[in-house]
Amino acid sequence: MNIEDLRKPSPDFVDSRRLLEWCRVPAEQLPQHRDLRVPYRQVADSKAMGALMAEELAGVIEQNNLRDLPTRAIIPCGPKCWYEPFAKLVNSRGVSLRNVYVFHMDECLDWQGRLLPLNHPYNFRTFMMRHFYGDIRPELNVPEKQRFWLSPATMDNVKRAISEAPIDITVGGWGQDGHIAYNQARRHPFHHATLQDMATSTIRIQENNLDTIVALAQRSFGAAYQFVPPMSITLGLSECLSAKMVRVYSDTGSWKQTALRVALFSEPVAEYPMTLLQLHPDACITATLETARHPISENPDWELL
Repeated sequence: MNIEDLRKPSPDFVDSRRLLEWCRVPAEQLPQHRDLRVPYRQVADSKAMGALMAEELAGVIEQNNLRDLPTRAIIPCGPKCWYEPFAKLVNSRGVSLRNVYVFHMDECLDWQGRLLPLNHPYNFRTFMMRHFYGDIRPELNVPEKQRFWLSPATMDNVKRAISEAPIDITVGGWGQDGHIAYNQARRHPFHHATLQDMATSTIRIQENNLDTIVALAQRSFGAAYQFVPPMSITLGLSECLSAKMVRVYSDTGSWKQTALRVALFSEPVAEYPMTLLQLHPDACITATLETARHPISENPDWELL
């Protein structure tokens, strides 16, 4: 399938009967399953995944450094498991990041579309300054002018900078509804986003879906949804999927289990944007065993339909 095929009618939602079939597949059968629609790797735990993420990004940078070429990378805030191993790898091997250009995927906003306070737990810039850049030796680190942060004031400049040359790699995770960056399924009652709309989406400011707010509240605030940022600014899928290679990872277990099954087995569908990874020539999904598990597969006696 290619982007031209998206002009044809496509389902808006996953068929629950097919979803039940996918969720019944035991985790250990996923990596070699004959019906996979996208390359998939399964690792034991967060430590293994963090090491893999660090090695893959460092490998791209090292190859480009050898050829005296810049590396242009789209980088997420999370998963958390890879920052420490990446810094250790860069520092121990002396991997220069001086010719790396980092495009940060997204940022959370308050209800008026403004940036969050510096010490808010969902201020991605603060987090990345501490955990991605903070432990790398200064002489090896990415120059500040080559760090592209998303905000309402910078979105046009970031879009221009991304369009200037190809992106080498997009690194990311996914959300409970299969969103990459903050490319959530559109749930507005008066506006529908088709699969093609999602595929061609670009940098934008948006309200976060209610299910995203509830998921983040449960994950970070003891279900206090009142403290979850209600808006975000995000790179579109057109930017994220423009990279030569796309690697998405998750180690956050039950929050991501169903979206993983949909991404692996469903045809592209607007309800789960990460199904669009199938259109990319070099995309791969990686999950920990905990994330690959599913309660439906582990309770075969359940009657759900």
